[in-house]
Amino acid sequence: MSLKAGIVGLPNVGKSTLFNAITKKHILAANYPFATIEPNVGVVVVPDTRLDFLVELNNPKSVVPTTFEFIDIAGLVSGASTGEGLGNKFLSHIREVDAVVEVVRCFDDENITHVEGKTDPIRDVEIINTELILADLEIVLNRLGKIEKKAETTKDKEAVREVNVLKRIKEALEKSIPARLLEYSEDELDIIKNFNLITLKKIIYVANVSEEAASVNDNEYSLKLKEYAEKENAGVVVMCAKLESDLADYADEERKEFLKDLGISNSGLDKLIFATYDLLGLATFFTQGPDECRAWTFKKGSTAPKCAGIIHSDFEKGFIKAEVMSFNDLKEYGSELKVKEAGKLRLEGKDYLMQDGDICFFRFNV
Repeated sequence: MSLKAGIVGLPNVGKSTLFNAITKKHILAANYPFATIEPNVGVVVVPDTRLDFLVELNNPKSVVPTTFEFIDIAGLVSGASTGEGLGNKFLSHIREVDAVVEVVRCFDDENITHVEGKTDPIRDVEIINTELILADLEIVLNRLGKIEKKAETTKDKEAVREVNVLKRIKEALEKSIPARLLEYSEDELDIIKNFNLITLKKIIYVANVSEEAASVNDNEYSLKLKEYAEKENAGVVVMCAKLESDLADYADEERKEFLKDLGISNSGLDKLIFATYDLLGLATFFTQGPDECRAWTFKKGSTAPKCAGIIHSDFEKGFIKAEVMSFNDLKEYGSELKVKEAGKLRLEGKDYLMQDGDICFFRFNV
């Protein structure tokens, strides 16, 4: 399943540096606004020690980890919603992602130009969020202009429902409240999903700090950002993008040792990947065998047939049963046979909701 997280922020806050680290690619990361002209797309492997265990157990011919995409989108500036900078083009790119990762500069460096003159994370966040709100407001107003009269004159139930939910969003946006902070019914979500509202997307903030601050996991700027994010129930990952980029080419053991010497327990990249994965409401199930061990991404709350369909549409169409065991049981008992002997291997039907860490074999007939 192809899911995308878009990396946004003002120019020169460390977006492209972070992208370099995430994807281990070396795109242009120049010290001037609009160094990123087209969105750069990178596939991110989600680190998972459970897959490592399955590989050790099965010694398969092929190993396929679970992945999702990060998209580096060019720096927005004040006035982007009205076309300032390269605004409209990049706002359209943000509409195509499933979640937003907003990089916020939380370090001082006189050698790196700040487009607004000085470091102020809250001002920077509000500039970005205001532009996204204004862009969404334009879409909502345009749609209301087309459908409001129809709803009033025809009393068409669908049109009335659409007008009502759009008016609620309009009122929120005009008060600088992102659309994601409102509550919606399933019907309302179905109505508004086609508008691709940016402020409806889930968001996580990256506090890009100096190397010194990364070792203590905070500074005055990142603490202010956390306080701001808490008000809108958003998460914050504190990391040094430059440090992570420098470490991107190190071997795993070297990287761990280097971070340990700096007093950093977990890689900022790993924290960001896990946080974004969770933000998107994703989980992982596994298939295993001598030919292939593979991790599969699914949306939390998905049924067994839906997850079977991720592997192949025929698996969903002809679904009969799913043979399921939990990873924890497999690790505890050491083999599939011993899991079965312990009565922990289950047969699940069409209503079974898949759990993170399930190891599955799907029975189907087409």
